[in-house]
Amino acid sequence: MDRADALALLTRYYAAFNAGDWEGMLDCLADDVAHDINQGGTQRGKDAFRAFLAHMERCYRERLDGIVLMASEEGSRGAAEFTVHGEYLATDEGLPEANGQTYTLPAGAFFAMSNGRIDRVTVYYNLNDWCAQVGA
Repeated sequence: MDRADALALLTRYYAAFNAGDWEGMLDCLADDVAHDINQGGTQRGKDAFRAFLAHMERCYRERLDGIVLMASEEGSRGAAEFTVHGEYLATDEGLPEANGQTYTLPAGAFFAMSNGRIDRVTVYYNLNDWCAQVGA
């Protein structure tokens, strides 16, 4: 992969996210993808990522905008910065009670890529900011 291939892969990944196309997102991932969850653990594999997406779909409705993508020259690493616009639909374990609160917050992600797929996804956002916005 080179930089152009990496950027095309990340563009496809985020287009699938915004379209709610979970299978399209999963198609961008390596079978043994490592997913580092914000302020959480690391999950491995597409099945774990699929379960994560189902959980997110149940608890949140999100759209990303202002997406800026970056990739290393050889295409093995990438990053994204964006703004999350969301609605908190159902209470997520250990978090404040949901009642349709909306939120907007900056976020970012880092990626490792090879063989035309994403090998690692690491997402960061300010959980304290999110909690303040949903009324914690």
